[in-house]
Amino acid sequence: MIGKVTIGSSFGGVIRYAMEKQEASLLLAEGVRTDQVRSMIDDFNMQRKLNLDLTRAVGHISLSWSKEDAARLSPEIMKQRALDYMEKMKITGTQFILVEHRDKNHPHLHIIYNRVNDEGKTISDRFQTERNHKVCKEITLKYGYHLGNGKGQVNRQQLKGADKIKYELHDAIKAASAEVKSWNELRARLESQEIEIVFKYKVGTNEIQEFSFIKSGLQFKGSKIDRALSFSKLDAVIRQNQKQSLLQQFQKQPVYQPALSEERFQPTTLPQGSQNDRMLDDLFKPTQLPEQTMTNPSKKKKRKQYLGHSL
Repeated sequence: MIGKVTIGSSFGGVIRYAMEKQEASLLLAEGVRTDQVRSMIDDFNMQRKLNLDLTRAVGHISLSWSKEDAARLSPEIMKQRALDYMEKMKITGTQFILVEHRDKNHPHLHIIYNRVNDEGKTISDRFQTERNHKVCKEITLKYGYHLGNGKGQVNRQQLKGADKIKYELHDAIKAASAEVKSWNELRARLESQEIEIVFKYKVGTNEIQEFSFIKSGLQFKGSKIDRALSFSKLDAVIRQNQKQSLLQQFQKQPVYQPALSEERFQPTTLPQGSQNDRMLDDLFKPTQLPEQTMTNPSKKKKRKQYLGHSL
């Protein structure tokens, strides 16, 4: 199960989209009239007046399952999963509607709720994106729903706006980072695709704190595009590419062949992996200079003492 969370300011637009979609089905409504769409919109707008300071009072979440789960998801079960999701997301004590759509080849529904609750208080959206990921995973694992292989399962052709750019960045960065051996090389690869990297440094240092990618005027932190694209993880990939490149260079070098008289002195052969690791360790090991014997100038050479008297 996957959830997409958005916050808006117009109940009219989102409710018409949900209710007037072809083959839309209202599964549940709480705190609003259902005789017509206009009545729903009026009821949501009436409650939002309890908190005029909140301009973005519209909460909209789409919940989607894999097409592999379709046989297990009746409208009643989808409704129960949505209610479970809302409770875990702390969306309670307010108006909402649950609307199922059947315009795609996978089960999905829309939750539209009022961020001004029944007491006139605001339902917070802080950390809602992080909580959404956690809750969706919990429900997916609890009921054994299909767990997709990350972003590779997303249909790129249906994406629009910021989501489309975000996935374009994801695909371009993943492809480039699999081959490059330095940050400069990664920057050049991405610039050729009109993608810019912006680094943020810790105050007063040259240490990179985080970084972002910019395309078509939109900027995203690497970790927000995908957890695998945080600075630390991407830097580890590039370092591994460097190590693999050096290893291949060593393997291409000619192997020393000892004379017949030297064969009996050959050391025990290590496994290939151990040889490779030792070669890389030797490469990165700092050169050690031999210790030099220092003469202590404070110690003077003693004269030999002679017995007897001088002539």
